[in-house]
Amino acid sequence: MAIPKIETAQFLLSAPRPEDFPASRLPEVAFWGRSNVGKSSLINALLHRKGLVRTSSRPGCTQTINFFLVNESWYFVDLPGYGYAQVPVPVKDRWLRLIAVYLQQRPGLRAVVLLMDCRRRPGPEELEIIANLQSWQRQVILVLTKADKLKKSQRHRQLQEITTSLAPSGLTDLIWFSALTHEGRRELWDRLLAVF
Repeated sequence: MAIPKIETAQFLLSAPRPEDFPASRLPEVAFWGRSNVGKSSLINALLHRKGLVRTSSRPGCTQTINFFLVNESWYFVDLPGYGYAQVPVPVKDRWLRLIAVYLQQRPGLRAVVLLMDCRRRPGPEELEIIANLQSWQRQVILVLTKADKLKKSQRHRQLQEITTSLAPSGLTDLIWFSALTHEGRRELWDRLLAVF
């Protein structure tokens, strides 16, 4: 499939509470991952926009569920990261409750793009998240971010370690992605267009 031409991509709203979610009339895909995994950079690269989604080197920058309207046809949804973030525990707990409501109840949600840093092995937290998504009947698209940080010679071994860690989930189809070089952009768009 060809990468779609992005005619329009705009920030729609930030939702700190479920009642703030937009009326569900269009299909949407959510992007989720550990804090500082590169969610904002990936969305910007996918949409070919430099500053649409705010990026930060400080973990925990995304603190609400952010909706972006693409080509007046789909929503891209940026979820707060999990794991380490420089925020109080009660704030993180509030994020997790908000995300759980969104992931379980959002009728237009077609898939969750789960981002993992390619230099890190998935741990129990990732396996629990994948199990929850699967139990909620959500399609999961796994993406290994920051692919430019690994030499080609390191990838085979790292991929073996990652797929071994993910074996309990049954998911082994992974997309290497680099926001810097745009590696994986076409492959990820192919997967997204298949669910819209």
